[in-house]
Amino acid sequence: METAIDIVQEDLDLLCRMLAEELPRLSGKQLLITGGAGFLGYYLVQTATHFNRSAAAADRIGVTIFDNFSRGAPAWLVSLRDAGEVTVVTQDLRAPLPSPMGDFSYIIHGASIASPTYYRVDPIGTMDGNVNGLRNLLDYALGQKAKGRPVEGFLFFSSSEIYGDPDPANIPTPETYRGSVSCTGPRACYDEAKRFGETLCVNFAKQHGLPVKVARPFNNYGPGLKITDGRLIPDFARDILAGRDIVMLSDGSPTRTFCYSADSVQGYYKVLVRGRPGEAYNIGAETPEISVGALAETLVGLARTLFGYPGKVVRGQSKDSDYLVDNPNRRCPVIAKAREELGYSPQVPLKEGLRRALVWYSGNREGEEK
Repeated sequence: METAIDIVQEDLDLLCRMLAEELPRLSGKQLLITGGAGFLGYYLVQTATHFNRSAAAADRIGVTIFDNFSRGAPAWLVSLRDAGEVTVVTQDLRAPLPSPMGDFSYIIHGASIASPTYYRVDPIGTMDGNVNGLRNLLDYALGQKAKGRPVEGFLFFSSSEIYGDPDPANIPTPETYRGSVSCTGPRACYDEAKRFGETLCVNFAKQHGLPVKVARPFNNYGPGLKITDGRLIPDFARDILAGRDIVMLSDGSPTRTFCYSADSVQGYYKVLVRGRPGEAYNIGAETPEISVGALAETLVGLARTLFGYPGKVVRGQSKDSDYLVDNPNRRCPVIAKAREELGYSPQVPLKEGLRRALVWYSGNREGEEK
């Protein structure tokens, strides 16, 4: 059977093929990834280092990671740092940026708590990272322009959560939909901070001519998403690998489309390099839209084939009274804008992506936590 290492190698090879036009644009440049120790950082960082291994020394991408390591330093990143392939800086983006900071041609701002399990514990910190941290980086980019060393690409990670619970007429959901979001509910700290972050990006792009672009991820999953994250698929994987029944804390009826992490990171690099300043792009999979219950049953079937899993899906109820409050009933993107403008093309079907995720989790059963 494939190992977790095999899966990562296959995914990185796929990413470099799909980004054959974009990665060379970063050649010889300095790339800053904030929140690089997190889920999306896993493939964002390793895509660049994978590219570098076959590039001439002068063409390699300089990769720097800023992270506060609030949930620990992952072994994969420590290994890259120790090998001299990346520079790692312990930095809380809510604090003033280091001085001097150096010159970065490309910036990806992914430093944010994204799991409801964690962001509802620290709502103010969640807002600060998405608003104050973003503003710090935008001001840096503005300063670089004034110095004649302009940033060439700046990507802000927003979220599909900015749409809230869309009305049926706007599912699948295009970027033009304005959203239906509670500004006071238990998810508001994240949703509204992302919405305001987008407003900052659009206005810095328009008023100051900065190359700021926005990505709206739709239910990404796969390698890099810690098994301790608290979101749906890692929770189900944790149950499977423990040999116990999958416990579903809802009636299983909400529907989603799910986008494998290699496919989503392909999209993020395309937005960074080729996206239009001041514009937002949905990044996700358009099909299949699947219920949470059906997703759980699909994982059970795959786990039986892979591991001889003996369990089943059972219904439970969360002890958290806010667990399902403001949880959208459906989530499905229109990705025509990213496809037509950027050449974005998801490659990994859902069932294959779930298989790869389970294999990866089988080799990554513990999440580094402080």
